Amino acid sequence: MARRRAANGKRKPRRRQGRWHLRRWLLGVVVLGVLVSAAHVAWLDHRVSTEFEGKRWAVPARVYARPLELHVGRPLDAQTLLAELRAAGYRPVERLQGPGQYTRSGQRFGIHTRAFRFWDGREPAQRLELQLADGHVATLHDPRSGAGVDLARLDPAPIGGLYPAHREDRILVQLEEVPRPLVEALLAVEDRGFPDHFGISPTGIARALVANLQAGRIVQGGSTLTQQLVKNFFLNADRTLWRKANEAVMAVLLELRYSKAEILEAYLNEVYLGQAPSRAIHGFGLASRFYFGEPLERLDVAEQALLVGMVKGPSHYNPRRHPERARARRDLVLDRMVAVGYLSPAEARAARAAPLGVIEEGGGAGRDYPAFLDLVRRHLQRDYRAEDLTSEGLRIFTTLAPATQEQAEAAIIRRTAELGSDVQAAAVVVDTDDGEVRALVGGREPRFEGFNRALDASRPVGSLIKPAVYLAALERSDAYGLGTRLEDRPVTLQNESGQEWRPQNYDGEFRGDVALWEALAHSYNVPTVRLGLDVGLRATVDVMRRLGLRVPDTVYPSLLLGAVEQTPIDIARAYTTLASGGYRMPLRSVRAVTTAEGEALNRYPLSVERAFAPEPVFLVNHALRRAVTEGTARGLGRWLPADGSIAGKTGTTDDNRDSWFAGYRGDTLAVVWAGRDDGGDTGLTGSSGAMTVWGEMMAGVPVRRSPPRPPEGIEVVWIDPASGRRAAAYCEGAVQLPYVEGAAPGAAAPCVEESNVVDRAAGWFRRWLD
Repeated sequence: MARRRAANGKRKPRRRQGRWHLRRWLLGVVVLGVLVSAAHVAWLDHRVSTEFEGKRWAVPARVYARPLELHVGRPLDAQTLLAELRAAGYRPVERLQGPGQYTRSGQRFGIHTRAFRFWDGREPAQRLELQLADGHVATLHDPRSGAGVDLARLDPAPIGGLYPAHREDRILVQLEEVPRPLVEALLAVEDRGFPDHFGISPTGIARALVANLQAGRIVQGGSTLTQQLVKNFFLNADRTLWRKANEAVMAVLLELRYSKAEILEAYLNEVYLGQAPSRAIHGFGLASRFYFGEPLERLDVAEQALLVGMVKGPSHYNPRRHPERARARRDLVLDRMVAVGYLSPAEARAARAAPLGVIEEGGGAGRDYPAFLDLVRRHLQRDYRAEDLTSEGLRIFTTLAPATQEQAEAAIIRRTAELGSDVQAAAVVVDTDDGEVRALVGGREPRFEGFNRALDASRPVGSLIKPAVYLAALERSDAYGLGTRLEDRPVTLQNESGQEWRPQNYDGEFRGDVALWEALAHSYNVPTVRLGLDVGLRATVDVMRRLGLRVPDTVYPSLLLGAVEQTPIDIARAYTTLASGGYRMPLRSVRAVTTAEGEALNRYPLSVERAFAPEPVFLVNHALRRAVTEGTARGLGRWLPADGSIAGKTGTTDDNRDSWFAGYRGDTLAVVWAGRDDGGDTGLTGSSGAMTVWGEMMAGVPVRRSPPRPPEGIEVVWIDPASGRRAAAYCEGAVQLPYVEGAAPGAAAPCVEESNVVDRAAGWFRRWLD
């Protein structure tokens, strides 16, 4: 017993000691846990306060097309007007009831424009009625007063944005701008207790917990609007307990720091509501434009209910892809609004009877034009930082003409499908009056945001370079004119290492002598090389520079046949100088930039300088028009009338690797390239490839046409094609050609000399009889 007591006496202190250590350890763990939790909550609070303050979102720059201006006499057909209205998100209706709508009866249109803040002021909404006739606006007036309208400007089509890396897009709205029924619908469906809870809803959590325990996994959220905002704004969509715990804590912290109104406004701007091809649609402000082409304040209750219904699953309830599913969800939202008392049963019945009203994708909220936006981005990088372009919500007014862009894309898609599965194409369309880029396509898949061939495909240009050679010659009017005879006989050139080059015509034939205009119109190689060597490579290179083309460091005679690489936009710049009569102007894609509030930041006005005298440019253009009526581009007659209004040039490179066509009609110039990305043989010439795209595209583009007028200092004379000498109208085969005044050939053609002999003989005979 004594030993047991002694033993027990020793164990009791040890047990007490053990329990004491255990309690200390547990207490330490608890204290440590509290400290860690407190630190974690403090860190979460720091995140909430720092990330929710100030600018909460990187708002992309919003990019607009050029506004469609209407006035009597403007070239415009019904298809073009419809394309412009579609791009701007206008809806066809039976009777105009508000802005953003149009009616059509044959060639007569009624349009209710939207109010819009341009870079130069605000344009009010107005009703218009216009009549089209013969491809022009015949009448334009206000249908209410009957008064004629001199000029009307439609609100421009949104054509995309310059997005941050995460490619989120949104239009910020303030809470007071959001229709009350939309807010009520949101609360009725997503969080009835929002006005009263403190960020989390214990009943909702309990309900979700039971459902999740029964399912053995997380199947239900039960989150409040505040929790949803926290998840979307701060966290992610992972379904883990750790994320849910953080979400709950941050929701409470958010409610402690900010008002209900601030939280609700943030939710309305943050929520994800759909996916466009290259961007995510966030917030009700953008979703309203994306699905209905209208600002939020113009949506009716049914449309607001549809947007609210999509919060649960924007893809699952996408009204464009799943209209029946979306309609059922919309009707459920309307029922909930009735149940809560936000809507009367009669109002709900009327809303349920309404169509979904969703517009075609791309109208109203911006269709993606990645190649053109690439050009815009490069333009603006000279004046703006990349982060400003993607986060400050700038408004960028560009030069893109949606109908022309649509026509260019359609022509490339259709023609490349016929030209071959591996054939790519690019196009640039320019207004020759002001150098504005109306359309730009970077490949056969215009929506694909990849290699921009219009800007970056630097390829040999073949015969597109020839106008530079002929312009260099025609600037020397004392030596060359359109009727000058050029030798078309074999020629051999030898470089310093003894290598020989024997240029050939495309058909392998030699024609003896040909007229200068004929050599350019038919794109003969050998006369061009001989002319270029006579004029001098230095003179040709000088003309290339003045046209705006890039010149290689080392120049060889093969340059005269286009052994020099340029991009389609380079060629467009050069040919715009020809089309404008010798004025060089930088091609523009941006007219102006404003802040999100409309304050003007930059304007990009027209800038021109004379690079060539008008007379030699007119002569080159004459030869290029002859190329279309009787030369290598005469196949354009399949799409357009051969009335002498089109000037153009084909280009083909060795082994048919590249197919080019550059041409202009009226006030519109277009350049098309077709070829393979690997530089392989396409089997296409300029006329069988790129020209067919050009013809199909330009056939649908209304242009401001005016007959080519010769500048002062040009005279038209009769020329004998066989001798290149001065002829007369009665000479067989004589042609009329323009010349710089005083530079036409002085020597008379044989027919004129013969006529003179006969005249002299007749005169002598008359005098003898007298």
